[in-house]
Amino acid sequence: MNLWMYVFLVLPLLGSAYVFWRLWAMLPIALVWKSCLIGGLSVGLIAAFGLFIYLRNENNLTLFSWAYNVSTSWLIILLYLVMVFLVLDVGRWLKLVPSSFMVNSGVGTLSVLAFITMLFVYAHLRYKNKVRQELTLTTEKKLDQPLKLVLMSDLHLGYHNGRKELARWVDMVNAEQADAILIAGDIIDISVKPLLHEDMAAEMRRLNAPVYACLGNHEYISGDNSAKSFFHAAGIRLLRDEVDTIKGINIVGRDDRMNKGRKQLARMMQEVDTNKYTILLDHQPYHLEEAEQAGVDFQFSGHTHQGQVWPISLIVDNMYENAYGSSQRGKTHYYVSSGMGIWGGKFRIGTVSEYVVAKVR
Repeated sequence: MNLWMYVFLVLPLLGSAYVFWRLWAMLPIALVWKSCLIGGLSVGLIAAFGLFIYLRNENNLTLFSWAYNVSTSWLIILLYLVMVFLVLDVGRWLKLVPSSFMVNSGVGTLSVLAFITMLFVYAHLRYKNKVRQELTLTTEKKLDQPLKLVLMSDLHLGYHNGRKELARWVDMVNAEQADAILIAGDIIDISVKPLLHEDMAAEMRRLNAPVYACLGNHEYISGDNSAKSFFHAAGIRLLRDEVDTIKGINIVGRDDRMNKGRKQLARMMQEVDTNKYTILLDHQPYHLEEAEQAGVDFQFSGHTHQGQVWPISLIVDNMYENAYGSSQRGKTHYYVSSGMGIWGGKFRIGTVSEYVVAKVR
């Protein structure tokens, strides 16, 4: 186990201990009821995280789905509870918050509960609302015709985004009447099992335009061979260091950087007719200069989720040259999407879930 895995495990434990300690002090109820409430929450969360780890490769989809949703949602809720209690503790230290608000306080308890409830109802509704982003791409290169493309990334289909949710997304995309649909990786979340169980491939086949995709890191997490089988059944043209041409434009798909043996982009582009408008699908938006140097006209990426929630979005913004939205290097345009779906808890705070409708002229 590497250092980051230890950090990932230890920080939630420390955060949970801090939050439960502050809740214990704040709750205005008898000791026995505090013990039952805090103890019950602790046991439930331990069970969820334990089952999430233990059932990872089992076939109990319902139980694993519960464990997945509870444990990953708690990580995000915990982040905000820690921030709330830190602000209150600093406020008390500065004499801005009275001690009576923090100890055996019905007002304090109801205030924290109301704030967290309203925030995460809003965050869930914000996630459910898929934002339609418009993008116009112009070129001096000859096109057979102006094109309308739907661009998506990071669907993360699986234990939390099931077939019912996918059907809603398919209807939204079909309404665009696009010439092609391009997906920049992470169609699968952490396992292909729930996609096979719900036959989500049949839902993907309802898409009314040719679908092209590259792999993301989560396809490798879910199991590369199983992922490829799903793509084939779903009618998706998977591009792994390959190029295809549709309506006079090149679609280049890079394998994910999880594959250390993937081709260099410069080498791939030697086989591409760059007199045609060229779109690159590359899941993780690292080394954007490579697309510029190779003569790519437009690169579409995902992966970042723009951090999913604030303030993680601030960290992500500093990790990438472009963590979200449009940018340009020389004659090469870029768009990094925050994703149609999401990993873990279905919350968006300060970010959006989106799909992009691009017109190439």
